[in-house]
Amino acid sequence: MNCVWNLVGDFMDYDKLAEKRDLLNENMNLFSKELLNNYQNDFDINFTHESAAIEGNTLTLMETKLLLEDKISVSGKDLREIYEVVNHNKAWKFAENNIKNCLDLDENLIKTFHKILMENIMDGGVYRDADVKITGAKHSPPSRFILSYELKDFYNTLSSNNFNGIELVAYTHGEFVKIHPFFDGNGRLSRILMNYQLVKNKFLPITIKNYEKLNYYDVLDEYAVNNNLKPFVQLLYELEEEQLDFYLKQIKSKIK
Repeated sequence: MNCVWNLVGDFMDYDKLAEKRDLLNENMNLFSKELLNNYQNDFDINFTHESAAIEGNTLTLMETKLLLEDKISVSGKDLREIYEVVNHNKAWKFAENNIKNCLDLDENLIKTFHKILMENIMDGGVYRDADVKITGAKHSPPSRFILSYELKDFYNTLSSNNFNGIELVAYTHGEFVKIHPFFDGNGRLSRILMNYQLVKNKFLPITIKNYEKLNYYDVLDEYAVNNNLKPFVQLLYELEEEQLDFYLKQIKSKIK
């Protein structure tokens, strides 16, 4: 593998971000259970909506809320779009339960996530057996003939590496979507894996918004084409710091 290691130090202060994370975790008791549930429900709906929208799903945020939170059916939408939203929410909740059980990401877990994402859409958890192209991307995913080798390297790196918390998140997402191991669902799954690694490392989950997707695609392409993970690390760092600052602002107001 040709990854660039120890990426953050020269342009971001990872220790500063980790300090914010630790400060938040030490003061989580200042939030009521009801408020934390409110924040989590808001995140879950927005995360599902934005992740599906990036892939072309046309459900609005309000329609996503009605479907997931209020359990109200949405008319006039393709059934596949409904399943994409419902399945994404189920897969993320399943991921959260596995984080609570301290499970590391591995092949079996990732295949299970994909099965949940693809329920009622296609057979999930099965690697592609043909070459694919990603429309608009500057790179081509590896041929089916070397797919197994790329995946083996990916899973080995997940279990043994020198990345810090944010670098690991960027690598997990960037390498997975670069390999593109499934025929469909790779983007949505990669963002679930991204948040899995964040929460497992005691950070907050983040949402990449649909209106930011051009920059998001650009930094993913930069890694896929030039093996440069720095721009993606930068993006994730900024999104994570924004989330942490929101919670820390609430803590500061409570202490006052």
